[in-house]
Amino acid sequence: MTQDAIFGPFFATVFLTLLVWVYMYIRRIHFITSQKIRPQTLAAPGAMAKTSPLSVSNPSDNLKNLFEIPVLFYALALYLFVTNQVDSVYVNAAWIFVVFRTLHSAVHCTFNLIILLFYLYLFATFAVGFIAIRAALQLGA
Repeated sequence: MTQDAIFGPFFATVFLTLLVWVYMYIRRIHFITSQKIRPQTLAAPGAMAKTSPLSVSNPSDNLKNLFEIPVLFYALALYLFVTNQVDSVYVNAAWIFVVFRTLHSAVHCTFNLIILLFYLYLFATFAVGFIAIRAALQLGA
């Protein structure tokens, strides 16, 4: 396995973040135009979240969420690449992370079933935790 194989899931996560960002703006612009809201009325911090329905605020919340655990994933992917440790186990765990994060974003941005979100987030975080623990153990070996 080549070391750059880790960048497949790395960039998939980057593109997921960009996709959620675009979706968030589509939902926001649609809300603002359909409700004939003057954008200036939303300038105060938190004004959009206070006035918008969940179909508008959930994509924003999901985007914020994509700057939490995924940041650890990015750091670990770069660490594995720089230290020449990328193998099929790490790459498979990284793709598992991407699949569960993608499903999490899809649910969060649409029908937002909380218990399902919890499990999708949990499994994605387990994948990152596995990568981190394995890398830490290999550091000491």
